[in-house]
Amino acid sequence: MSQKKQQMQVEQKVPENVAKKTQRDTKLRDAVAKRRTERLAANKTRRAQWEKSAQAYEAEYKAADKSLVDNLRKAKTEGGFYVPAEAKLILVVRIRGINTLNPQVRQTLRLLKLRQLHNAAFVRVNKATIEMIRKVEPYVTYGYPSRTVIKNLVYKRGYAKINGQRIPITNNNVIEQSLGKVGIHSVEDLIHEITTVGPHFKEANRFLWAFKLRGPRGGFIAKRRSFINQGDWGNREDLINDLVKRMI
Repeated sequence: MSQKKQQMQVEQKVPENVAKKTQRDTKLRDAVAKRRTERLAANKTRRAQWEKSAQAYEAEYKAADKSLVDNLRKAKTEGGFYVPAEAKLILVVRIRGINTLNPQVRQTLRLLKLRQLHNAAFVRVNKATIEMIRKVEPYVTYGYPSRTVIKNLVYKRGYAKINGQRIPITNNNVIEQSLGKVGIHSVEDLIHEITTVGPHFKEANRFLWAFKLRGPRGGFIAKRRSFINQGDWGNREDLINDLVKRMI
């Protein structure tokens, strides 16, 4: 009986095609797991770098604010005046539409990325940009944005311009893929470059799509009068921040 049972027990071999498929699937599964582990480790390292950069920027901002207050107090104590450095950045907001637009004005507005009503864009202060703003001054209002307003615009209304498309900035990878080559890897890096008008301001500003704002809460006063004449268009200096906060 035992010999018959041994004869009945036939050795079962796995088919060759099944064995190859199992081996291939195991190799692919291991490769995917390895890539996932490497990706998670790289993301953890990058998040640590982004957090470290954000903390460094915050310390830099606090030091700059403290220096400004100290200089003002020192000048007041000595009976003098302290004149802060001139602004290097302007925020321009378009407040009028397309009716009765001169072709030169329309072209200048396009160069400033102000194609639509209530568009806003950052502009570096130099002779060329000042001349461009003066040419379209009756159609825009502008001023010197604060750090808080810049941050709110990027976080709440910021979109990237990638291959001519308007892409929402949902994570830092969107920024790193386009601006990583110039040392801008996160939203905080982008905000710092815009705020300080750094060496790569041109690339950072070109990366941003024009901000699409809404009409200000409470409305405008008089679009056809200048700001210094109780109107809206023209230079508001620091008061541009109050307007933009009502439009975000």
